[in-house]
Amino acid sequence: QVRLVESGGGSVQAGGSLALSCDASGRIFSIYEMGWYRQAPGNQRELVATIRTSGSTNYADSVKGRFTISRDNAKNTVYLQMNSLKPEDTAVYYCNADLKEERGTDPYIYWGQGTQVTVSS
Repeated sequence: QVRLVESGGGSVQAGGSLALSCDASGRIFSIYEMGWYRQAPGNQRELVATIRTSGSTNYADSVKGRFTISRDNAKNTVYLQMNSLKPEDTAVYYCNADLKEERGTDPYIYWGQGTQVTVSS
């Protein structure tokens, strides 16, 4: 089985920084894309940033220039450095991974359990 475990959430004042990490473990043949999503109370889950094996990245407009996604392919780990945090960044942050468990199987998207990020004004 595949597990994704996030860490690094917490509380911070506006303007501060937090770093999240997500470790994928278990039966993994290859990971194509890893990403971070977030969900605030009453809102739908939304994209924050994604990164492919090649290193190409994609960011939501709301976080461009403030957040940086990175990835260690050897460790199956994805990171999210969040700077200049705003109260509207408050949400549960989830990582995901689009991966294959075995050669020749279809890829599947796995999700972590989420980690709370709270930004106070």
